[in-house]
Amino acid sequence: MRMIIIYFKNEINTILKMRSFLIAISFFTSLILSDCNEASDSSRTVIAGGSLTEITYFLEQENKLIAVDVTSNYPKKTRELDSIGYVRALSTEGLLSLSPTLILGEDDMGPPLVIDQLALTGVDIRIVPEEQTSEGILSKIRCLSSILGVSRSFQDQKISLLAKDVNKLKKTASKNSKNPKRVMLILNMQGTSPIVAGRNTSGDSFIKMTGAKNVVTSFEGWKPVNSEAIISYNPDYILITERGMGSFGDIESLSKEPSLKFTRAAKNKNILSEDGMAMLGFGVRTLGTALNFSKIFSEE
Repeated sequence: MRMIIIYFKNEINTILKMRSFLIAISFFTSLILSDCNEASDSSRTVIAGGSLTEITYFLEQENKLIAVDVTSNYPKKTRELDSIGYVRALSTEGLLSLSPTLILGEDDMGPPLVIDQLALTGVDIRIVPEEQTSEGILSKIRCLSSILGVSRSFQDQKISLLAKDVNKLKKTASKNSKNPKRVMLILNMQGTSPIVAGRNTSGDSFIKMTGAKNVVTSFEGWKPVNSEAIISYNPDYILITERGMGSFGDIESLSKEPSLKFTRAAKNKNILSEDGMAMLGFGVRTLGTALNFSKIFSEE
């Protein structure tokens, strides 16, 4: 009986230690999630997230960058930096080997275990909050500016460059929303089945920014859909990433794709292609892209 009691005491102590460890991780991680205060040292910054890299260049802070993830493909100068791999499949050892003073990430930075491990090393790591709206993009720029130590006057100067587009987008989107175009957004083609944006995706948010309506409301996330479903959606417009265009030479060829050709969008050649990050990254370029598309949707 004594041995059993000792065993259970040891198990309880182990559980309590593990609980304390998890609480510590939770505490450190909670500090990461909402902190837009200036970093003590941003001289060796690593970024996991294309929009943050794009914004860093917009803020003229690229001299602080030493490495970025593979979604950071704009501007082209990012190719000269070291790569840390895919934003959702990072390596603790790989990141720490770069001796970063600051690690910046988007909401989908991961996996979670890596974030927890990094949080306990003492490296300054920030996950920049994201709201997938035009105002949310401006807030992201403000947050990143503060972290990187950009002066308030320079922040205001850069934000003012975007203010006109934001106002124009809001007006056009408001007009469009009164009689919204029905839109489907394709990420890429999986065989003959397009991977499309359902509810609560960056694609869904982008469509809403233009004042249009996402026709895919039957599911959440990005999923492949068959011809029958696409015919039932019958979008007025189809948006597709440049990567999604893949082997299709042009819009004419894509409009003849069996899974799309019976839609109103394909019949009228209302298919628009754009760089994926420009549409879905919710960085600086997303504002201009959304404005361009919203103007197209309002022409008829």
